Amino acid sequence: MGNYSFRSMLKKYTSASTLLISAAIIALICANNELTREWYFNFLKTPVNASIGEFNLFSHNGHCMTLIQVINDFLMVIFFLAVGLEIKREILVGELSSPKKALLPIIGACGGMIVPVLLFWLLCPADADMQRGMAIPMATDIAFSLGVLAIFSKRVPLGLKVFLAALAVADDLGGIIVIALFYTSDIHVSFLLLSALCTVIMVAGNRLNVHNKNFYIIVGFVLWYTMLNSGIHATIAGVITAFCVPASLKRGGGYYFERICNNIKEVQIVDCSKHSAVILSHYEIQKLKSIESAADKLISPLQTLEDMLQRLIGYVIIPLFAFANVGIDFSTMNLDSILSGVGIPVMSGLVIGKFVGVLLFSWLAVRIGVVVLPQGANWKAFIGICALCGIGLTVSIFIADLSYAGIGEKGYALLSQAKLGVLCGSLISATAGCLLLNRFLPRTND
Repeated sequence: MGNYSFRSMLKKYTSASTLLISAAIIALICANNELTREWYFNFLKTPVNASIGEFNLFSHNGHCMTLIQVINDFLMVIFFLAVGLEIKREILVGELSSPKKALLPIIGACGGMIVPVLLFWLLCPADADMQRGMAIPMATDIAFSLGVLAIFSKRVPLGLKVFLAALAVADDLGGIIVIALFYTSDIHVSFLLLSALCTVIMVAGNRLNVHNKNFYIIVGFVLWYTMLNSGIHATIAGVITAFCVPASLKRGGGYYFERICNNIKEVQIVDCSKHSAVILSHYEIQKLKSIESAADKLISPLQTLEDMLQRLIGYVIIPLFAFANVGIDFSTMNLDSILSGVGIPVMSGLVIGKFVGVLLFSWLAVRIGVVVLPQGANWKAFIGICALCGIGLTVSIFIADLSYAGIGEKGYALLSQAKLGVLCGSLISATAGCLLLNRFLPRTND
């Protein structure tokens, strides 16, 4: 990726991370204020109906979904659709598109997943329910980590920005695989077969050169419902849909450029002030619409859909997710429960496990000559980037919810501890990363 694309990416993630933090703070205030605590938790339990006759779209195993379930099991599917599109783009043409580009971020991501899980296992009490959350400290939050990195602007070498972004994408892929393999409930064969049929339809559409994005959105929507009720976690529907969306053009780019140029020649440019009325002929309107249509078709369905979802994800879905999931009632916790529960293993996995895992695996790979450090980077600055990898937030909290939300009162307590561990671990990692980068990155005059 070039400098421009990274500037726009960092700007986008800075805005998204600011909203995420704001929503998290509001949630914590609501959950711990006597005037709003009851309203906050009751609001999240509000039943959501989208019914036609006796059929309710927002139903799971015959039960009406609550607001927090709609956010986590429907809106987060859209989030994972965007993640899937980003992963596919990176695999096809980005930083995961060749072994040379992908090897260091993938090796670092593997270390950043393996070591936190091992550390969690070592620190967590020998309790089967507690150990359900072993995967919580695996993830790096791409929005928040790149948002923090944006603080240092031009001081950060492009190679380090690329490394962190690619590692976070590889982390997301690892998280998706873990969710698919380990966070499933009882399998309902009929819905699973319908899910397989939806997938076959989208794959066939891709093979048959169907480039209408609405086709994939509609079939993907049906896939979400069938997968929600199949026992496999519904977020996987977003990733499957993303990988079916074409990244190619229906015809070659030259065809559409030629069409645009030919139509431009036939449209008369009227020179008038901005307040003057402009009346075009029917022929000119048709030519301009043809130019617009050709310009739209120069962008692949994958990138069109990714661009469509960008604002929805950053400004609506992620802040809503943070508001619904970060609210921890501290009145239900005490020091003993924090020290003896899952909070310390989660926090340690993020702060220590991610840092050690990414750095150790990357150092070994460079040491044996398999890869080299990113261009323009040195080990001191690289250490700061490794610290930022411990920022978990969105996906870590999501996996915590999958781990503990369905096991009664004990699960509720463990979920609160895990969320506290994620918040503290992410804050410590962000602070440590900022201090290290500020110390070791070169100073600039602008």
